[in-house]
Parts: sequence; C-alpha cells; structure tokens
Amino acid sequence: MTTFTKLSDEETPTISVHASRRLSKINPNIYSGFTEHMGRCIYGGIYDPGNPLSDENGFRKDVLEALKELNIPVVRYPGGNFTATYHWLDGVGPKDQRPARPELAWLGTETNQFGTDEFLKWCEMLGAEPYLCLNFGTGTLDEAMAWVEYCNGTGNTYYANLRRKNGREKPYNVKYWALGNETWGPWQIEQMTKEAYAHKAYQWAKALKLLDPNIILILCGQDGTASWDYYTLKHCLQPTKATLNSNPVPLIDMHSIHMYTASSKHLPNATAPLAAERAIEITSSLIDLARIENGISPDEPRPTICFDEWNVWDPVRAEGSKGAEESYTLSDALAVGVFLNVFVRKSKDLGMACIAQSVNVISPLMTTRDGIVKQTTWWPLWLFSRFMRGWTIGAHVSCGAYEGETSPAWLRGVKDTPWLDVSAALGDDGFVNVVVVNIHETKDFKTNVKGVSGGPVTVYTVTGADVSATNMKGKQEVGVQESTWDGKGSYVFPKHSLTLLRWKAE
Repeated sequence: MTTFTKLSDEETPTISVHASRRLSKINPNIYSGFTEHMGRCIYGGIYDPGNPLSDENGFRKDVLEALKELNIPVVRYPGGNFTATYHWLDGVGPKDQRPARPELAWLGTETNQFGTDEFLKWCEMLGAEPYLCLNFGTGTLDEAMAWVEYCNGTGNTYYANLRRKNGREKPYNVKYWALGNETWGPWQIEQMTKEAYAHKAYQWAKALKLLDPNIILILCGQDGTASWDYYTLKHCLQPTKATLNSNPVPLIDMHSIHMYTASSKHLPNATAPLAAERAIEITSSLIDLARIENGISPDEPRPTICFDEWNVWDPVRAEGSKGAEESYTLSDALAVGVFLNVFVRKSKDLGMACIAQSVNVISPLMTTRDGIVKQTTWWPLWLFSRFMRGWTIGAHVSCGAYEGETSPAWLRGVKDTPWLDVSAALGDDGFVNVVVVNIHETKDFKTNVKGVSGGPVTVYTVTGADVSATNMKGKQEVGVQESTWDGKGSYVFPKHSLTLLRWKAE
C-alpha cells in the first residue's frame, strides 16, 4: 500500500520507498483481459477470417502478437451483458449448422461462427487461461452443467463425448466460471432482486461444485459499495459443512465488482479511478463481515475480489449498441495508470482484474483492415504488465492534492486525491519498480525520492503535448520514452505524465 501526507503546493514533495517492506503478493491475474460479442471485439477484432492478416483459424495474427506483449494470464468470455441470452450450444459443432440468433444486449445478430472451441483455442494460442461467464438470464442450470461437462469432462458422458466429436479429445480444464453478469442491472435480460439472485447463485454453485469441485466460482457483485454486495455475500458465503459434498469445498471463491469511470474534465477524469480503491476496501470488509456473521472457520480460504470489468468509458460518448469504440486521450491514459496503481496497492484483496475490453470495444488496442493501433491507454497497461509484478511494497507520499470536484461526487468525501499517485513493487528479479502518475495539467513536481539504492535508475515516461493528445489521428502522440537517472537527490515528474522508475534493490 501507499500512505499519504498532504502538503501545501509550495512544499517540496517526497516519495519514500521501502523495498524491504513486502506487504502482499501481486496476483498476475490483475493483468487479465475480457472479450465479448459486442461491436468489433470478436468479429473484426480477434476473429477476422478472409483477412490477409488472419491465420488458418481466422484469428488476427497481429492482434495475438500485440496481446502477447501484455503477458495476459486470463481472458473473460463471452460477456458481459451478451451472456444473458447466450446459449453455448449454438456456437459449437459444424459452422454451417450453427444458427444465427437475434442478439438483445447490443441489438445485433449473432452468427455463432465464433464459439466455445474457437475461444478456447484462441486462449491457448495467446497463452492465457479462459474465464467463462454463465447465462443467468435465459439460461438454465442444466445448460450450465452441460457447458462445464463439455469443457472439463473426462468420462464417457454425453457432453464430454460431444466435445470429442467436435474435434477436441482432451478436456480444456476451464478453471474460472462466473455466476452471471450484472444481474442487478435494469439493462439485463432477467434482471433479478438481490434475494432472487443470491438464492439462485447458491443453488447453482452447489450443483456445479458437485460436478467439478476444482472449478473457481465467481459471485456476481455490483460495484462493491452496494447493499447487493452485502446481501449476496452474506447469503452465499457459507461454511463448507453446509454443502452437499461429502468432501466439501468452498462454493464461492471470488466476488466480482465492476466500475467504469470517465469525465470530460481532466482532473475529475484522472482521479475517478480512486473510487475503485474505496470500492475494493468496502468489498473486502463485506467479505470479512459475511464470514464473521456466518461463522466460517478461519481455516477455510478467504474469497478474493474479481474486478472483472474496469476501464475509462463514457457510454454516452461511446454507445454500446454502436460498438463502444472510444478514442482515448492522454488524460484517459493517466486514469488507466491510476486504476493500475490502485490494483497494485490493493493486491492483498485482488485475485483478478480484467480490463474491458481487449480489442476495439473500449480498448487500448484497435484494428483496421490493414493493421492495429495502440491507443494512449495501451502504454500504462504495457508498462505495468511488464514490470509491476512480484510484491507490493511500502511507500509513503508527501505532496499537495487536488481539491476540486470529483466524478463520482462521493469520492471527494472518502479519498484523498494527491497530485502524485504512487504504487511500488518489488519484482522476483530483485528490482524495485515505482509508478508515479502526476495528474497536474500544468505543473512539474521536483520530488525527493528516498529509498533508491543508487544508480543507475531506468526511467520510462508516458506523456504527450497536452492531456487531449491521442493516437487515433494517424500518428502516435503518446508512447513510452526510456531514459536513465543517477538516482541521486530529486527527480522531476513532468506535468500530465506517468513515470516508472526501476532500480536494483540492495
């Protein structure tokens, strides 16, 4: 974690890094992705048969190669809101026999030319584990169990044999399964009350864990700050002795929360992801409260938080039914940097985080017919996924703070919003990595950096001419610049920038 002391803007900031103070392990799954049948994410994004840039499977080779740079550990699929009317059997078997269906989440037609086997093969080529989301709208428990059997079954059973018939002999061993998506939302097919959802999720979890006790089940939360989160955790986190299994295992392994942030004004935009930090803290407390109230033994594993949708997204600016293609700015890149700082600082509670989405739809990576574009938000994600691994370590920041309006408005009353947003990690390679996001639009900060073991310090900087700089104008206005610093005295963090400092620990 990073602690903070507020100074006046006239005082010199200080960042103190404590490499020997390991606080919690960073789960690599915080750098996970998300693909949904929405806009051009699947069709024209990861799957584009007939394009010269695609392989024999129809997979865009340039997209695969770019995403491999991020070392993505897990990819969530097939949604998202899409899951609420998705029947997985439509998307397996011979493609000329797959039915086209009306798609109600984003008001299109789903051809089902890309389905379970295509996605799982794509994940293997990417080197990522799949994470499948179950249909809690029009789906049934029988259908959900059949999907698990199709993916993971090893016996001489119907759906395991159907997988074999479709060309896959060995099981996929899909580990992660979500118990629905945003079922609390009025935009959902079969929107539920928290009482109805909790009852259904618990019953489904019992059956699914009986079928395959090795799977990891993710409960559908809201944003971590809602009564929905409290009620579903209280009802569904039960002692293992309450289950049907003679060798009981916990039914719920993770609790999901979602949050998108955006503002047309730079400072509310850049500080908005700090709401995710408070949401994680609240959710963590609700998990503890449920365990205490339900008398769960401390010997039983504590669920972690699955922040499986996050990003900068203004649904008015980039409407979902029109493809949700955002044109990101430097301001948005700094917001993504703050999101990622939050995830590193709160690594004790996070088991996974999935940026929504991986290609084209509110994404750092865009495709054209002839190639790809790496948006401004690509570069913070690239730096974090490359370097911010290992252990979260202690850091303290003393600096001035932004004191204006925030988005959401409630953030102003619950979190400090310092000009310098910081996280620190110690990699397994023995290097300290510190990310500093200077959100100030006009002011550089000469800062005392303590804890550096001596030079040289490698410096990676993401910035641009101004906060409106974008990479969607046919040229790269925002990228990564590499330099060195001797590690002595103070360092100047430029206005509207993200800086990663990297040095060998003593």
